[in-house]
This record gives sequence, structure tokens and C-alpha cells, in this order.
Amino acid sequence: MKVVIVGGGFGGLKLARKLNNKPGFEVTLVDRFNYHQFQPLFYQVATAGLDASNISFPLRKVFQKSKNVRIRLAELREVVPAANKIITDAEEIPYDALVLATGADTNFFGNAKLSELAFPMKSTVEALQLRYRLLQNLEESLTIKDEAELQRRMNIVVVGGGPTGVEVSGALAEMKKYILPKEYPELDFSKMNIYLLEGGGKTLAVMSDKSARQSQKYLGKLGVKVMTNTVVKDYDGKKVTLQNGGSIDTNTVIWAAGIKGNVPEGIDKDLMARGNRIKTDRQCRVQGYNNIYAIGDLAYMETPKYPHGHPQVAPVAMQQAVLLAGNLKRIERKSTQFFDFEYHDKGSMATVGRNLAVVDVPTPKAFGARLHFGGFFAWMIWMGLHLMLILGVKNRFFVFVNWLYNYVTYDQNLRLIFKEFYRPKRIN
Repeated sequence: MKVVIVGGGFGGLKLARKLNNKPGFEVTLVDRFNYHQFQPLFYQVATAGLDASNISFPLRKVFQKSKNVRIRLAELREVVPAANKIITDAEEIPYDALVLATGADTNFFGNAKLSELAFPMKSTVEALQLRYRLLQNLEESLTIKDEAELQRRMNIVVVGGGPTGVEVSGALAEMKKYILPKEYPELDFSKMNIYLLEGGGKTLAVMSDKSARQSQKYLGKLGVKVMTNTVVKDYDGKKVTLQNGGSIDTNTVIWAAGIKGNVPEGIDKDLMARGNRIKTDRQCRVQGYNNIYAIGDLAYMETPKYPHGHPQVAPVAMQQAVLLAGNLKRIERKSTQFFDFEYHDKGSMATVGRNLAVVDVPTPKAFGARLHFGGFFAWMIWMGLHLMLILGVKNRFFVFVNWLYNYVTYDQNLRLIFKEFYRPKRIN
């Protein structure tokens, strides 16, 4: 069976590893990057807490000893279901089974200005671009005499109160408190404002009310100005305009307000659900197709427990990959018994800062509400789980060492600005 997997994220990589060296399968993993990216820690790359290489792992290294998994560095252009093939920017690849695990990209909700001027964090490259902007902005602030312009540069607006928005806001607040005043003594960081704007009534809307309240309390303790029920209407590069008529002057907007599925050409547009996700059945099969599947953030699957689709988080993608791998093996064995997907929620968590995190763990119905942890214990749980999920012993080691160093010294050592340099044309 020729299985083509498009996307080397949590779902696609998990599926490829489950089919690795399994008899009867020829697997092609297609991704536009040659490495797996650990998305939950993008914000630490953006705030100079971790090096990009610490959370990235080469895909080819994962499958060095594989006899049946091959990597293709390419970008998917179109799916051609009638011919059972995909078209990339490099070649055409035939398949017996196609798995779309292309994940999701930033959703700017049709606002072209925000798309052009705000900073998303959906890739390692974008996290590095944000780091460059934050550091370069401070360097340029040293020579600005105009008070209004200086204040604009000292204001940072984070849009979206989900885990990403909460975590990056907390990390920025800790930089402001512990690091930046020592490195930029010319600037008055009491004037630096970090705004977290959330369109709903609370931060961490997908978590419990306790976690939402506690996260806002922690953010307030760090000096973050949390503004709930606040929707961004527009941004012109210098001023954020709010739907309620207010505005915030800022040169830096970090967009963590929404995501949309990366749907390739060739998939029936009638199968699109809210958030640009592809409708699938309980076996991850795209509706209307026999041999095309979608997993992870891209898939929209309705179940009795999740009538509006599953949360777009890594555990869903990995659990769908495990189920699909099992069903593909049954297809290869000519079995007629297949299993439906049921998501087992093992909990959710978010970190706000040093010794500050919130964790929700599901409990049996007899116990009622979720089990909630906050503070230092929750922070330790968060760190331990993320360390286990990172690919590679070396990566885990360096992440742990960085975290330990940062914890002891209250500092990071990755605040580097790499500028473009002039490269003369080669003369033949």
C-alpha cells in the first residue's frame, strides 16, 4: 500500500512512525520543512528562552533506519482524487491512501492589514522573526527623543487569550521585569506596557473557570494588562483600533487570536466546516472519498462527545494518527473490521511564568468537575510533560539545561540579532 502523508507535524509524524518498517507499506512523508517543529514552545524561541534548534528535529534523522519511509521536501499544490495522485512544487506523487495532516495556519479573519503587519507564531521562522522585531525595536528606541514615538515602541499588544497568548504575554512580562532593565538602562521600563486582548469574557476559554481566573491573576501579578471582551478591528502599523472605539498605540502586534486549516486545492469546497476544516467520518476519512483521510487541526469530526469538532491540540492529532495507522493495517490485511475514533482527553495546561501555571485534569463523572492545579506544582507538571514530548534525547537535554540556567540566573543568553548581509554577485 502506497501511503502518502502530507505534513510532518504531531499527527503526520506519529502516523509515519506507526507505519515505519511495517510490511506491506510504502510511506512517503511530504513537508515543506525538513524538520519537525515543536509548536508549544514557539513562544520561548520568540522571547529568547530557547534556541530554534532545541525544538526542531530533522525528519530524515527520525527515519534513518527506516526501510519503507521516504521524505520529500516539497509544498503540496493540488490533490487529484480522480488520478489518485498529489501535485507538489517538485513532482507528482501517486498514492493508494492519502493522509492530509497539513495542520492550521494563522487566521486573520480576512483583515489584510493585520495579515501584513501583525506577527503570527505558527512556525519556527515566524518565532525568530518576532524575536528579531522585539530586540531590534529596543535597540532603535535608544535613539528616539519623541515621547509619543518612544511610548509606541514600548507598547506590545498580544491578541488572543488562549494558551499561546497567555504564555507569550507572561514570558514578555518576565523579560521586562528581570532582564531588559539590566541590558537597556537608558530606557524606563516602568513605561513598557504589555496588553493581552481577548475577544471573549475570559482567558484560556477552553480550560476551567478556575484556570481562567488564576491565569488572569498571574498575568496581573506580572504586570500584564489583560483586556477581555475586547475585539481588534484594525491595525495600521502604528495604532490598534478596537471595536469599542478605543485604540492602543504600538509598533508590535503579536497575533494569537485564531487558526484556520491549510486545505489544499482539489478538495471539494462543500466539505469545509467552520475554521476551514475538512469534514471527516469517525475513521478520519474525508467525506465523499474512499482513500483520502484528514487528521489533526485540519480535520473536523463530529462525535457525541464533541458535536462541534475536537479541540485543535496535539493530543487529538496523535490519537487520530494511532487509530488511522491501525485501520490502514487492517485494510492492508483485507480486514472488514475498523474502529471509530474517540478522543481521550488527558487534560490541558498553560504556563504563565516562573513557578506559575495552570493544569486541568479530567476526573471520572462520579467526582464531578475537573481536577485543577495551579502555581509551582502545575508549573512542574507542565515542564515535565513538554520535556517528554520533545523529539530527541539531545533536544530534551538542551531544553532542560536552558530551563535550569534560566531558572537559576533569571536570564537567557539567546538575545541575538542576525541582520541580512550583502553578498556580492559571483562573476564567472
